[in-house]
Amino acid sequence: MKFGIVVFPGSNCDHDCYHVVKHVFNKDAGYIWHKDTSLKGYDCVILPGGFSYGDYLRTGAIASSSPVMNEVVAFAKKGGLVLGICNGFQILTEAGLLPGALMRNRGLKFICSHVPVRVDNNSTPFTAKYGKNEVVDMPIAHADGNYFADADTIKRLEDSGSIAFRYSTPGGEATGEANPNGALLNIAGIVSEKGNVLGMMPHPERASETELGSRGGRGVFESIISTLA
Repeated sequence: MKFGIVVFPGSNCDHDCYHVVKHVFNKDAGYIWHKDTSLKGYDCVILPGGFSYGDYLRTGAIASSSPVMNEVVAFAKKGGLVLGICNGFQILTEAGLLPGALMRNRGLKFICSHVPVRVDNNSTPFTAKYGKNEVVDMPIAHADGNYFADADTIKRLEDSGSIAFRYSTPGGEATGEANPNGALLNIAGIVSEKGNVLGMMPHPERASETELGSRGGRGVFESIISTLA
């Protein structure tokens, strides 16, 4: 199996994702430049965190029109696995691969901290190695992580089990106090209707090694690898 990490101008978590895939999990990985027009040979595509195009216009808006995104959209529509982390989640919503939008944090400040995250759906290709309602520790680092969608979309996400992760207390309660950015229903990550596209604001690549303080993100990569095996 081979992972592709897309690099946009302003990406800054691309090397982190490459390191985890290549050196922590010993899987083949390669960088995909934003102007590339082929994803041939890749089994999973990762849109990493960062500040693509300096976050001009809207976070992820310009990146969603990069040449490579035509290929990412086609790849996803064929069932390919796509993981968008932080800015990657924002790009996925702007590209129409996931519903809703990521707005400014409730407190209008950049947040960088470790938070408890509850696994709401462990039957996706990205969460199968977690337990149902398992609470894990992952870091967040964003100014625009406040997930919003209209009422019909939110109901559809809930009814279809498309909410993959929620911010919670260490005990697993999705309370207002546990919500770091104001996201509706404490949403931290969602999957597409087919389940093959995941967007999440927490950074699993920064929580896959004991040396970094948490291994709570390992399940995301372990799940993908198990799915592709």
